[in-house]
Amino acid sequence: MEADAVVLLEKGDNKVPPTWIRPGAAVIRKLLKYQFQILTFLTFYLQNVVCSSSRLLQEQQYRPWRLRSLKLNPLTPVPSDIEISRAQTPKAVTQLAEEIGLLPEELEAYGRSKAKVRLSLLDRLQSQPDGNYVLVAGITPTPLGEGKSTVTIGLVQALSAHLKLNSFACLRQPSQGPTFGVKGGAAGGGYAQVIPMEEFNLHLTGDIHAITAANNLVAAAIDARMLHEATQTDKALYKRLVPSINGVRKFSPIQISRLQRLGIEKTNPESLSPQEVSSFVRLDLDPNKITWQRVVDTNDRFLRKITTGQASTEKGQMREVRDILVIGSDMRNRLARMVVGTSRSGRPVTAEDLGVSGALAVLMKDAIKPTLMQTLEGTPVFVHAGPFANIAHGNSSVLADKLALKLVGQDGFVVTEAGFGADIGMEKFFNIKCRASGLQPNVVVLVATVRALKMHGGGPSVSAGAPLPKEYIEENLDLVAGGCHSNLRKQIQIAQLTDTEAEVALVCQIARECGAADAVPCYHWAEGGLGSVELAKAVKEAASKPSHFNFLYDVEIPIVEKIRTIAQKVYGAHDIELSAEAEAKIDYYNQQGFGSLPICMAKTHLSLSHMPEKKGAPTGFVLPIRDVRASIGAGFIYPLVGTDFELGLVLGASVRPVCKI
Repeated sequence: MEADAVVLLEKGDNKVPPTWIRPGAAVIRKLLKYQFQILTFLTFYLQNVVCSSSRLLQEQQYRPWRLRSLKLNPLTPVPSDIEISRAQTPKAVTQLAEEIGLLPEELEAYGRSKAKVRLSLLDRLQSQPDGNYVLVAGITPTPLGEGKSTVTIGLVQALSAHLKLNSFACLRQPSQGPTFGVKGGAAGGGYAQVIPMEEFNLHLTGDIHAITAANNLVAAAIDARMLHEATQTDKALYKRLVPSINGVRKFSPIQISRLQRLGIEKTNPESLSPQEVSSFVRLDLDPNKITWQRVVDTNDRFLRKITTGQASTEKGQMREVRDILVIGSDMRNRLARMVVGTSRSGRPVTAEDLGVSGALAVLMKDAIKPTLMQTLEGTPVFVHAGPFANIAHGNSSVLADKLALKLVGQDGFVVTEAGFGADIGMEKFFNIKCRASGLQPNVVVLVATVRALKMHGGGPSVSAGAPLPKEYIEENLDLVAGGCHSNLRKQIQIAQLTDTEAEVALVCQIARECGAADAVPCYHWAEGGLGSVELAKAVKEAASKPSHFNFLYDVEIPIVEKIRTIAQKVYGAHDIELSAEAEAKIDYYNQQGFGSLPICMAKTHLSLSHMPEKKGAPTGFVLPIRDVRASIGAGFIYPLVGTDFELGLVLGASVRPVCKI
């Protein structure tokens, strides 16, 4: 059974049962007089087996990169982003994949310029050491943003195209909501972009559409189940849920799992008592406690509050619901555990209770794989997942990071970005994403624009679409220094980019005084990777030194204490204030066993506090927590901060100087 080849010498009554021979082994039947030729044949055969095995082993091992960068010819003045993107011809994605050591069978091409990468890569490279893990975050931004995506892309272009080091960017997939709104796309900007820009910003490989379909399938299943439970008897429901097929009734694995959660240890559908049948078929969802919402990937404000079930066929089952953006939804993994609402008896109802978890997995089977693209200079990029940094953690997927860390090799770099300011995206990266993945960052790059520092130093408000006040156009060292000594000092940041040489020099000086390992100006927007070479060198130097990573809080401490820790140590609050509703929700989550989940704060991104108009680094305020909600499938509790929380406009988190900056 272990032989690659079996020689049967035809002598006498020599019969070997087929069951003795391993499937796929070569069986050779020869007469005894040809034994010399047989031995010669076996020698060549075994040599071929050894050579084939050696080739297979080599294919399974790590492959050194042979990356060919694309040449950039930056123009002055810098053209529009779309003009720059269309002027560059990307490499075929199959060529890029070969250059970075991917096998042909690990790639699923979607046209010429993008492809899905199969997760089998993790198995092939499981013994390969990880590369260096770099996070890009920013100070509290202006409404115009701080350019974290541009820094991320400029940095990997500098590392790979100019310093000849393996590097990978891992980014979130943009939502069509911001893309068609004031903010625009998320492909970077200037000469630091992911290309093709249109494909990156619109649809990509359809992941968000798959999430939309899966999410709305759950919403439809909830309403359908409530209708059927309201209009049918236990017997009729049981007949529909466990139909007789060819005279035989049988529970599905999902149904057996539900029975076990109900404490019913039976597998024969005919053996359930009437009371057990009733418990099994009735989820008894409370219409006022359904937490699952329908989603759409555009900002359609008239769907924020709607009434469903108005048709006569729905038999009066009307309820008020709201629509949210897809990437704010809870659906990424752990599908069966997702809580969709609460029964009238106070029991959480999950997607598995609805019986749809298998269907969700089928709809998400391709979305689970990261998409491979490239920068303007031909360096690789993984695009995967797209959560906002408010009610979600604002980071790209763990899977993309893990795949990239294996591909770059031990001396390579994986650069990923955290959404909004460091008090939000970076804190959640540390305390939610790293806690779930087991990965630890080696370096944090904190981005600061002179424009934002002036705002935090006392400059006038900045509005998207409106002309910048003169304070942001003319040199003003006092405003810059004020921003550095407040928001920059609070968030321990590397300041980069913009305005006069004196302002940039002042930012770099104060950043180092605040504890940054280094601070360098970057010009990747105008020059591509060449403009971030000094940043790349600083990151390489920082990564060569030991780092000390610690979580901000222990997940086992009470929910209230976790919230208080973030509010005080990150935002600078004196204390927190819980509404009666928030206190009730916390008690409920503790009763249901969710008290050990990490915290994902939802507050404004325009201030360290809950008050958008408070710039710099405010202190001494009381942080109001008006509600507390849970994303059990995603694995966190998210408190809603302030009284004017509006989805898509506010968000929250905490940050801690635990990495080299």
